[in-house]
Amino acid sequence: MAYASSGLGMLATSDGWTLWLYKTTDAIATVNTAAYFTGDSVNMLSVRDMIIVADTNAPTTSFVTVLSNDGTTVDVSDGTAVAETDSD
Repeated sequence: MAYASSGLGMLATSDGWTLWLYKTTDAIATVNTAAYFTGDSVNMLSVRDMIIVADTNAPTTSFVTVLSNDGTTVDVSDGTAVAETDSD
């Protein structure tokens, strides 16, 4: 699929740094592809911002950081998966 602006929301901001939540049906391997984030995200996401990516299909959750924003596309890190186990 492609980036959907309806899935991106700001959670917190402080000292020029922002924490975002992005809900999507795309897997993290798709989301972390260079130029996945385009359109309005270019005007919102800044280098070093953190995004919590929630894949609603799997479901899985990953943390990514914004590595670059050239004014046209945004590139994010590969992602760190959140362990979602329940051993009880």
